[in-house]
Amino acid sequence: QVQLVESGGGLVQAGGSLRLSCAASGSLFSLSTAGWYRQAPGKQRELVAKITSGDNTYYADSVKGRFTISRDNAKNTVYLRMNNLKPEDTAVYYCNTVVFEKNIWGQGTQVTVSS
Repeated sequence: QVQLVESGGGLVQAGGSLRLSCAASGSLFSLSTAGWYRQAPGKQRELVAKITSGDNTYYADSVKGRFTISRDNAKNTVYLRMNNLKPEDTAVYYCNTVVFEKNIWGQGTQVTVSS
């Protein structure tokens, strides 16, 4: 059973940076695609970035060039480096993976960007 725990959120001014971490338990995590999603108040949850087991990456257009997703399989951890943050990046950020067709989510970490 894979469990995910996010950390690294907080309050930052526009133009600032944060690095989110998603620590996973379970050996199957390194073999799975992992993604970061976010949900702002009153909006649907949206995919921000994802990374495959082979380190192929995908980014939403809104974060391309500002966010970088990476993974350290030795630490069973996926990261999201967020630079040049904007107020519209304010949301709860969730880590996600799929193991044996089961969607697994972390509890989320709040990111607030002030203008």
